[in-house]
Amino acid sequence: MKYLFLVFAIFTSSSFYSQNSDLSNVTRKAEFPGGQEAFRNEFMKMVHGYVDLTAYAVNGKFSFVITIDEKGKMSEMKIYPKVKNDDEFRQDMDFAMRRIKKKWKPALQNGIPVSSNIIFEINFSSEHSYHD
Repeated sequence: MKYLFLVFAIFTSSSFYSQNSDLSNVTRKAEFPGGQEAFRNEFMKMVHGYVDLTAYAVNGKFSFVITIDEKGKMSEMKIYPKVKNDDEFRQDMDFAMRRIKKKWKPALQNGIPVSSNIIFEINFSSEHSYHD
């Protein structure tokens, strides 16, 4: 049930970012240098450079939920839906994420850095990967 609720929340969200804290008090969302498209491009560059996608059954749209801590560091990644060899896939995606050296500007709540989540989707196909 929790999984269904999370998937519903991800697919009905209208923005790229989702914050852990109350949105009315967040004065700045987490920001990647160059914006969300720069992050997607950098992430996919690392995926293609370090991950053999042919080892996994990755076809279709995947949602990535990444926690950005108070220091601007990516600290946790969740991926939906699950796939064959899910643990290995998640480890490889986490490895690719950690290869990104640029730090995020953390979200601010009342001028204080706070931990937050970003959500982005990638559409994988067996021949190539692209993002929406």
